[in-house]
Amino acid sequence: MKTPRQLVAGDEFIQLAIRLGLLALLIYWSFVLVRPFVPILAWSAVLAVALYPVFNWLTAMLAGHAGIAALVLTLIALGVVIGPAAWLGIGAVEGVRELAEQLSAGNVVVPSPMPEIRDWPLIGGPLHDLWDRASTNLRAVLREVVPHLKPLAGILFAFASNAGVGALKFVLAVVVAGFLLPHGRQLAAACRGFLSRIVPEQSEHFLDLAGATIRAVSQGVIGVAVLQALLAGIGFKLAGIPSAGLLALVVMLLAIVQIGAAIVLFPVIIWLWSTKDFATALALTLFFLVVGVLDNVLKPLVMGRGLTTPALVIFVGVIGGTLAHGIVGLFIGPIILAVAWELITAWIRDDRARLAGQR
Repeated sequence: MKTPRQLVAGDEFIQLAIRLGLLALLIYWSFVLVRPFVPILAWSAVLAVALYPVFNWLTAMLAGHAGIAALVLTLIALGVVIGPAAWLGIGAVEGVRELAEQLSAGNVVVPSPMPEIRDWPLIGGPLHDLWDRASTNLRAVLREVVPHLKPLAGILFAFASNAGVGALKFVLAVVVAGFLLPHGRQLAAACRGFLSRIVPEQSEHFLDLAGATIRAVSQGVIGVAVLQALLAGIGFKLAGIPSAGLLALVVMLLAIVQIGAAIVLFPVIIWLWSTKDFATALALTLFFLVVGVLDNVLKPLVMGRGLTTPALVIFVGVIGGTLAHGIVGLFIGPIILAVAWELITAWIRDDRARLAGQR
């Protein structure tokens, strides 16, 4: 026989279990409803944090009118997304679709060198022979490999078809970020209060670190990469290079993962000197050289602090974000993963310092 106290304790346990179950169901159901909007909300939060210093400056210039400053900044951001970024994105989508069609048909080809290369002084003959052997060998390799790459065509087609939805998500994220900017202080206070319940002693430090990491990656990595890709795409279009948008997309990806755009720009420069007149080739070569070193000049200026996140983390964020959220994940993936990496390493570092101080 159970005592009355045991029966009461059992009833309290059942009630607690029911409450926890209902709370878990409510949280899960809320997540299911919000999940389609997670990429938009994440990107809008990143944009708001990245643009907040500019918003503060613009608010001061407009005599404290935060709403007008947010509206002006939102219109400028929409102009960038709808104008140059849309032009670059459309060209990249066309190039991706063309590559997917070639993979699907199994007719990927590698161009042969131009005959004019033989006339170059000193390096013309050897470069032409090397290029010719490489293109011939690559054709033979591609004939064997392309049938196995046909499943990749489906992924590329899905990426291209997702671009329209991704563009809409970008526009919505910019609009939502515009609404978040005037309430930046209140949102920061809410985040600080939430973190204080999880990590009471480190909430302020973690919030500052998260904000600094978002600005470093979004401005110094993503922003500079997009600017490089946009300028490179303009140069590719002016040069009349086929699949200019796809090459610009490759430049952006290489810049994001910290490899650099030289892998793409150097062959393009060789192609220019083999097909264009001297003045055009020289002008575009100088332009592409400036584009190639742009990240080395701009990153120290806009990042504010050295990025300690390893390049592998950024690379995994790019791949994982793209697979999980499409074209929007290409940008928010490395940012979110970099923030998580910085917070985890700071947490471990602080715990080690605390343990060392206790000895």
